[in-house]
Amino acid sequence: MIPRQVVPALLLITTLLGVAHAKQENWIQVTSPHFVVATDGSEKQGRQIVDQFERMRSVFHAAFPKLNMDSGGPIIVIAVKGDKDFRALEPEAYLAKGSLKLGGLFMRTQDKNYVLMRLDAEGDHPYSVIYHEYTHFLISKSSASMPLWLNEGLAEFYQNTEIHEKEAWLGEPSAEDLLWLRQNRLLPLETIFAVDEKSPYYHEEKKGSIFYSESWALTHFIQMTDFPEKAHRLSDYSALVAQNIDPVTAATRVFGDLKQLQSQLEDYVHQGGFHYLKMHTTTEVDDSAFKAQPLSPVDSEALRADFLAYEDRIPDAQALLDRVLQEDSKNVSAHETKGYIAFRQQHLDEAKRWYAEAVQLDSQSYLAHYYFAVMSMDSGGGQSQQDQIESSLRTAIKLNPSFAPPYDTLAVFLGMQHKNLDEARMLALSAVSLDPDNIRYRINVANVLMTMEKSDDAVQVLRVAAKLAKTPEESQMATDALTHAQEYADAQAKFAERQKQYAAAQDGNASVNVSEKVNGPIPTLKRRVEFVPKGPHRFATGVLKSVTCSNPGLDLTVSSKGKDLPLHVDNYYEVAFSVLGFEPSKELNPCTDLENRPAKVEYVESANPSIAAQIISVELHK
Repeated sequence: MIPRQVVPALLLITTLLGVAHAKQENWIQVTSPHFVVATDGSEKQGRQIVDQFERMRSVFHAAFPKLNMDSGGPIIVIAVKGDKDFRALEPEAYLAKGSLKLGGLFMRTQDKNYVLMRLDAEGDHPYSVIYHEYTHFLISKSSASMPLWLNEGLAEFYQNTEIHEKEAWLGEPSAEDLLWLRQNRLLPLETIFAVDEKSPYYHEEKKGSIFYSESWALTHFIQMTDFPEKAHRLSDYSALVAQNIDPVTAATRVFGDLKQLQSQLEDYVHQGGFHYLKMHTTTEVDDSAFKAQPLSPVDSEALRADFLAYEDRIPDAQALLDRVLQEDSKNVSAHETKGYIAFRQQHLDEAKRWYAEAVQLDSQSYLAHYYFAVMSMDSGGGQSQQDQIESSLRTAIKLNPSFAPPYDTLAVFLGMQHKNLDEARMLALSAVSLDPDNIRYRINVANVLMTMEKSDDAVQVLRVAAKLAKTPEESQMATDALTHAQEYADAQAKFAERQKQYAAAQDGNASVNVSEKVNGPIPTLKRRVEFVPKGPHRFATGVLKSVTCSNPGLDLTVSSKGKDLPLHVDNYYEVAFSVLGFEPSKELNPCTDLENRPAKVEYVESANPSIAAQIISVELHK
């Protein structure tokens, strides 16, 4: 986000929301191939904004050709005329008296990317807000854990970019930042490196202004020093922080003595001249592809309500949504946002209802289809419900082929159903190709491969995922999945060897008694009718009886209140075993350790009544 220096008196948000509709502002929407701009300014201003975003995208694509520029959906820019309308939408953390004044902000979520900006933002560069916020978007795509000072420093570095017919100037010095730094004392670098989103240096006016300016100066100094030497200290520093190394320690390792760096920085901001980078490039933007159309007051309020909901200003969002639905009960955007809020608040039945209504109202809403499917998967249902889930996910993919989540969700869904597994694998790979940094997508690729009995391939996928993990949580998640896949692969290899030995014995080719070379009796494989799942996952709690193994198959009965439920699984290595209320004394052997144990079993019924339901997981109780 980009700061501004002057702070007006706090305005009451309820008053703003009350008068906004009464004024009947004229809103317009301008759409380009990669951006959507909604503004209460003129059509000319809307076209200028979308043109500059497209040109900045072109410049970054030329400067960083390996950078993934796709967002999975359009970047939505809300550009408002002045302070009052801006403050009605900005984060609550900046509404208190004495808070840092913003000129714009960027917000990225799983399925939407928003930019909020002011048309009257101060400064010498007319498009600095646009370039600043777009830099934040690209940083969020390339790095999940970039330090805050560097994130803001790079955004400040690129915000003064000048785009000419055949070249772009990157990193021109900021007169405003230089003036601020020369009139104020620099913060210790240890303080700069430690600032996070909760720090007063990120929110309060006086402290925040020096943080932004000094972050720019440090970034500019290191960039200009490293460029002629082809060094890359900023990326080296960011990589260390991504490995969970303390920011100050990482800075000392990469930049050396911080006191010396502080002295160099102070000299740098007081020098007479500054360098910047010139890049030879052309920015071809076809403005004939821009489409402008008016936004009704109801639609503009629905858009702002959605922004407020994603920003977690729920009461303000609800107030706008209620008014929108009172005037237009079939407003699709309002239904989607209502569903999103209910989902965030864990009111899943309510969320599903709102998304179902959105699907019925507008089949072109890929988000409505996607979230309806997700809600339906969590709430269960019969075969018709399963068909609706699959249909909605396929529709979401068709409506927005660049949106990764429905590919991943459909792959998981088909894997749970044990059907169309080749397609499930391709869907999971498509999700990874659209969002390569998402570790969960890679883990789901491995899960589908294990369902296909391709455990060695799953292990290879997870080894790559473990190397790409950027946070401790991602590392742990990938490591746990890799351990499970490796255990499954080892079990498959052992079983294959036993099958090979048994086949050799049956053919009379074995010179020894095979049964003496393996643990336990040699398994016999029974040909079973293909299992076709029916309905959602169910649960049964009781005592496990009649446990029998035909390695790797497993049969058991859950006995509860005089009723017995027979269950089966073809390969018990696919079953998730866990314990509740006690610590196991040894490694679990499903063939010998389940009999007469109390447990909760997750299963899915078969479409064929003559075939036993399939075991998904077993939770042993004390």
